[in-house]
Amino acid sequence: MAELEIRNLIKDYGAWRAIRDTSFTAASGEFLVMVGPSGCGKSTILRSIAGLETVTSGQILIDGRNIGGLEPSDRGVAMVFQNYALYPHMTVRQNMGFALRVAGRPRAEIDAAVNRAAAILRIESQLDKKPKALSGGQKQRVAIGRAITRSPQVFLFDEPLSNLDAALRSQMRIELGRLHAELGATMVYVTHDQTEAMTMASRIVVLNGGRVEQVGAPLELYNRPANRFVAGFLGSPRMNFIAATVVARDGGTATLHADGLSGNLVVPLAQAAVRTGDSVTIGIRPEAFRDDPGGITLSGRVSVIESLGRETLLYLDAAPLRAFDSESLEGHFAVHRTRQITARPGDPLRLGIDPTGLYLFDTEGRAIAWPSAHA
Repeated sequence: MAELEIRNLIKDYGAWRAIRDTSFTAASGEFLVMVGPSGCGKSTILRSIAGLETVTSGQILIDGRNIGGLEPSDRGVAMVFQNYALYPHMTVRQNMGFALRVAGRPRAEIDAAVNRAAAILRIESQLDKKPKALSGGQKQRVAIGRAITRSPQVFLFDEPLSNLDAALRSQMRIELGRLHAELGATMVYVTHDQTEAMTMASRIVVLNGGRVEQVGAPLELYNRPANRFVAGFLGSPRMNFIAATVVARDGGTATLHADGLSGNLVVPLAQAAVRTGDSVTIGIRPEAFRDDPGGITLSGRVSVIESLGRETLLYLDAAPLRAFDSESLEGHFAVHRTRQITARPGDPLRLGIDPTGLYLFDTEGRAIAWPSAHA
């Protein structure tokens, strides 16, 4: 186990700055997940840790030792790639022991390391097969096994499950969690899949445009996002955003008006620095709408319904209520219910809004209020 520290990392590709003065730490034995949209810099950071990219400035430290100038093989890290990167002409045993063989380790040591990794990953029966005879999940286990045999200080995973089908991804998430618990190793994992991030991580680093937006435990980020980007990125379906105006401020509450709601919302704001006339953004999770239409309501017609058996996702066309998000379909709002619903497209629907269950963001996108349960 080892602590990994990224300190003021900058990476330029010509005039384009891919990583912008980024800093964070993976504690010893932690499963840290970097997540963000395509192009946010997460794979570039991972490749920089591995020594596959040369950083422009900043430091990469493992247990206080700056590894930035070292060759990849000398850094004490092992990387598992998205495309497995197995040698097709070698057996599983040979693939897993390749790095040790190149390093000139004794045959007995190599065999012991391969057998141990195979036992951990439950692929002992596959050792004499070649990659073409393996399933996708088995190939990924071999790639992980190759990393284990090197006994690295830090494991690096670059979207290792993205080539697998949904059922196998779910299984491999469990396997990786078990592997982390068994090895007690420091792991840094890159994904664009927030489900992987939420279910596997000790902590999550949310990246956007080469910058760290927020670092924290999965539920901490979900319940208390620092800004509108984090709030919208974590959660499936994504958070609904509504443009609103502060029409009154009285002590610890603010009265908000949004065109299309049945009335004004009186929201607890504690010490948030907003004034009458300010523009704000209301955030409401799809699961936070109430079936009881009493009080302030949102009305519309069902546009799309996704019946998933134990749960139902509805997309409500609530125009002229304006969704304050360029990636959201104008006037459409996601609603999540943990039961079966018999609604059909075109059916009218009226939902209640609990003012104590709302998020609020200022004009800069910063969070200024969370639901009272998480305040």
